Amino acid sequence: MLYGWRVSPSVAVEGGGRFAVRRIFCVGRNYADHVAEMGGDQRDPPFFFTKPADALVSSGEAIPYPTATQNLHHEAELVVAIGLGGADITDAAPHVFGYAAGNDLTRRDLQAEAKALRRPWDMAKGFDNSAVIGAIRPGPLGDARLALTVDGEERQSSLLSMMIWSVPEVICHLSRLVRLEAGDLIYTGTPAGVGPLLRGQTCTVTVAGLSPATVTVLP
Repeated sequence: MLYGWRVSPSVAVEGGGRFAVRRIFCVGRNYADHVAEMGGDQRDPPFFFTKPADALVSSGEAIPYPTATQNLHHEAELVVAIGLGGADITDAAPHVFGYAAGNDLTRRDLQAEAKALRRPWDMAKGFDNSAVIGAIRPGPLGDARLALTVDGEERQSSLLSMMIWSVPEVICHLSRLVRLEAGDLIYTGTPAGVGPLLRGQTCTVTVAGLSPATVTVLP
């Protein structure tokens, strides 16, 4: 007999099918302009936090405004889908299944409190409906423009080449900390321009060549 909650989160794949999700990793402060915006040092090595897999929100969905916050923020990101597992990876390309646009929603007031008290970010980052994602496009992705709009107004824009740590570097570094497996997603960081997302607003993340990641916060 099975007890407890059983869920198998997945993401749509362009062209058909679903990508079964195992874990979600996120890179903190991976664009120099966002590092400056948040008061950090861009020479720091990459660091990671996680979100539960069932925090995923498919593009086009509407979500309630999160509880326990008065300052929900958007963060536009490129998402990497891992198709082949491995540890201590030195050649990242064979391990990538594809890419998607994503939005790392953040309870900024809880994050600020956690930073001040030197506590983990879990409740600021890993809450319900906090990982918005568009359909995954299999195959490689070159340099592309990453952008975010709220109700049609652009708030974030950068090139993927402006990452401090490239996608291959992020994968290799993370694989030295944990063994990556097929089904893992990596949100690769956000550029400057993060800001509030209010009740009733619609937020869209685009990465040139990929399906958009759109979410509406219910009134």
